[in-house]
Amino acid sequence: MAPLLRVSQLRTHYVTFGGARVVKAVDDVSFTVDEGETIGLVGESGCGKTTTCMSIVGLLPPGARIAGGSILFAGEELTRMRARQLRRIRGRQIAMILQDPMASLNPLFSIYTQVAEPAYHHCRLRGRGLRERVRELLAAVRIPSPETRMREYPHQMSGGMRQRVVGAIAMAGGPRLIIADEPTTNLDVTIQAQYLDVLKDIQQRTGVAIIFVTHNLGIVARMCDKVAVMYAGKIVEQGAVRDLFAAPKHPYTAALLGSTPKLGSKEPLSAIPGQPPDLARLPTGCAFHPRCPQAMPKCLVAEPDERAVAPGWTARCWLLDHAAKEPYVSATA
Repeated sequence: MAPLLRVSQLRTHYVTFGGARVVKAVDDVSFTVDEGETIGLVGESGCGKTTTCMSIVGLLPPGARIAGGSILFAGEELTRMRARQLRRIRGRQIAMILQDPMASLNPLFSIYTQVAEPAYHHCRLRGRGLRERVRELLAAVRIPSPETRMREYPHQMSGGMRQRVVGAIAMAGGPRLIIADEPTTNLDVTIQAQYLDVLKDIQQRTGVAIIFVTHNLGIVARMCDKVAVMYAGKIVEQGAVRDLFAAPKHPYTAALLGSTPKLGSKEPLSAIPGQPPDLARLPTGCAFHPRCPQAMPKCLVAEPDERAVAPGWTARCWLLDHAAKEPYVSATA
């Protein structure tokens, strides 16, 4: 079966100062998402994760444009759609959960009004049927006393409750894909775990696919089937979570895993030296080479292509040339 979403060689640029400065926020990004699958997008701030997601739903800010590539969703090319056509897709087929729930919720409208709006427009529900749908959605995201809560306003709820309401809004149109852009960043650890359980429960009941954007590799290990690691606008490594976490092939992936605290471990955390590069003035060769402890002379002058490590597992690194003769053993075997 064809994947639900196929992003191929996507390039999204920010053009400023009358075209004098071009920021290549997304540069040759490709990945797929199957029905009911969860893929994690990870990487440092500014690596292009959110811009990739905004490109998919056609919500890029002024000055940004898709410079090339393809975004196929359920067989339809999204990059060629007009704004009116995309509005039929957003909410109904693809929904988005943002990092800050107050950026999604209007403080002037009740919870009922805001959850009901996508169900009203996309599912054509009215009256008692609409009210029952809102109650079901709030109950699905584990909000207690939904009949009472739907009459309240965002300021009357905690941060965790507001994020659950945003999840209910995302599910109101019955989407096939949810893009969750760091939805747990502002939540404490306990509430974060509860929210992840809610998302998992919704996915198991509805079969919705999820793109999960996060800095937290622990969340990726818990939530995702696949992971794509982004650096300087590119996916430098992607594959099954268990394989990639067990034996990362790109030094940046290994550095991210090495900087993650491990419960009960006494090993010191490693830090990634330096700063991410300016996306308008990327270094020659591999963009990671100024920070890479394994950089070779070739890394400074030539940019590596995406290479297959194993079926469904790719990386962009010249070190794979040296490892090509070594036999591959899957961590899932």
